[in-house]
Amino acid sequence: MTNPTSTTAAPGALAGRREWTAFLVLLLPLLLVSMDVSVLFFAIPSIDRDLAPSATQQLWIFDVYAFALAGLLITMGSLGDRIGRRKLLMAGALAFGAASVCAAYADSPEMLIAARAVLGIGGATLMPSTIGLVRNMFRDERQRAKAIGIWSGAMAGGVALGSVFSGVMLEHFWWGSVFLINVPAMVLLLVLVPLLVPEFKDPAPGRFDFLSVPLSMGAVLPVVYGIKESAAHGLDAERALVIAAGLAVGLLFVRRQRTRSDAMISRELFRGRGFGIGIGLNALAAFAMMGSSFFTTQYLQSVLGMSTMEAALWSLAPSLAVGAAAPAATALAQRTPRAYVVCGGFAVGAAGFGLFTLAGTDSLALLLIGAAVMSSGIVAVMALVSDMAMAVSPAEKAGSAASLLETGQEFGGALGMALLGAVATAAYRADMPASAPGAARKTLPGALATGDDSLIAIGREAFVHSMRYASVTGSLVLLTGAVLAATLLRRATRPAPAVEAPAAAPVPARV
Repeated sequence: MTNPTSTTAAPGALAGRREWTAFLVLLLPLLLVSMDVSVLFFAIPSIDRDLAPSATQQLWIFDVYAFALAGLLITMGSLGDRIGRRKLLMAGALAFGAASVCAAYADSPEMLIAARAVLGIGGATLMPSTIGLVRNMFRDERQRAKAIGIWSGAMAGGVALGSVFSGVMLEHFWWGSVFLINVPAMVLLLVLVPLLVPEFKDPAPGRFDFLSVPLSMGAVLPVVYGIKESAAHGLDAERALVIAAGLAVGLLFVRRQRTRSDAMISRELFRGRGFGIGIGLNALAAFAMMGSSFFTTQYLQSVLGMSTMEAALWSLAPSLAVGAAAPAATALAQRTPRAYVVCGGFAVGAAGFGLFTLAGTDSLALLLIGAAVMSSGIVAVMALVSDMAMAVSPAEKAGSAASLLETGQEFGGALGMALLGAVATAAYRADMPASAPGAARKTLPGALATGDDSLIAIGREAFVHSMRYASVTGSLVLLTGAVLAATLLRRATRPAPAVEAPAAAPVPARV
């Protein structure tokens, strides 16, 4: 039987201690999913010794997590709207915890790759479920904006924490320990979520369109894979063909969504003009955030000569500023038109890139300040446009809205690494002497491997020069974002709050 009692807050009602406690619980999976992107940075040498993966297998150990995550976000967001976001969150937590144990005790490269793939699948359920539940639990506009601001800062911080956490664990334990930390967190999540988090789902979702699942994956995976491979190895005919194939499947997917009444991506999502704008601006912000990591990490290790662990620890310094940026931007947006605050965030990010152009071969402080300024501006943008996109979407479609937001972020990040990486690589190669060995002309690590002091000095100067070109490009992209925010966001409209009340009602609990 069912319990007819409903605990839904009225539209605009303030969330209390229960909702904020539930929100803290929902930050757990967010941190772990984002940390797993970078948690293997220090573990690979140990994995190489124990499992002896081939070069191709090593790449898949790294990349299969991100590919599975990106490819299934749209599917899982739609599934959560249909079966319930809390239910999907718990299923994902169970899968994530079980896969973490399998990864920790993997005895072959194939087993580790498979476990990482399941971790990606679990991550694809956790990401849209968490922000979708946040959208439903916080009915008051100010509280929701504050919660999504904290959510955005936690997601950005998780990626930075992952590599440092990995290094600390490996100082004392074996490489599998970097996965086992997920297990107690997921057990805690499975215990607390049913007690604190209400269930939300679409009361009239329609049939699930199974054909759209392979179409969405066929659209996302080839494009993300092609862009990432192009960033690492350059764009050639084969990678261009892979990207083109993904775009072609994407057109088929979009056409299917536009012509079916039970589409996986509801057309209702795009009726609020701010939704599409929010996805686009969020992708642009991710472009800058991930693109900058292409050269800042290399600068710390290859130009300044830091160890991987030392570089990871120094890279945490900008996070102190980033942690305050999203809440501060959210508070400012309560008193100032959102368009101006987002525009200012893009401008601050562009200024951070501008500081990178002043760096020399011994400019640690300048690099860290530039990274803090750039990241603060970008995280502020992400928090505000994410909140806007979620606010204008129907509450019953919050899972699908979150999945589109995060898929756009994946595309933006991949494009940022590809474009800024290509600019930096081209500038570096142009500065290197034609007489240098091939590996030295391709990358700075190649120059370092020669052991030739004069060539290493030239390589470091060339890298810093290339970083300036990439920074100018990144700054121009962010200034373009500022112009778009100033012009487009002022025209974005929000639906009346009263419309979303029935759709956000929790599903009655079974007893």
